Amino acid sequence: MTSLKPYLIRAIYEWITDNDLTPHLLVDANHSGAVVPQQFIDDGKIVLNIRPQAIQALALGNEDIRFNARFGGNPMLIIVPIPAVKAIYAKENGKGMIFDQDDDTDSPPPEKKPPTKPTLRVVK
Repeated sequence: MTSLKPYLIRAIYEWITDNDLTPHLLVDANHSGAVVPQQFIDDGKIVLNIRPQAIQALALGNEDIRFNARFGGNPMLIIVPIPAVKAIYAKENGKGMIFDQDDDTDSPPPEKKPPTKPTLRVVK
């Protein structure tokens, strides 16, 4: 099965913007594949404003989130792998979703035990 996380991110993003709030992403800036402005990283994390008026060409994909933004007047293509997303929330009220690190691991399904057959026992 595909990961549920990118679908949740898209749904929460839509909910936030439908309510005229400002969607923010909390991102693990040290994640391999993350392309974010280094000067705004704090303690290995960065918060990105993804309000439609603040960015261009937003693509909320199943593998990553991409958009164009300006930082200090300089244009930049931002790439955030889905596993690097730690939270999506509304700036104004903090409502949204925080993701566990476990959400990003493709753990194998639990081992299925063969069904046991009914047996008869002698009861004294």
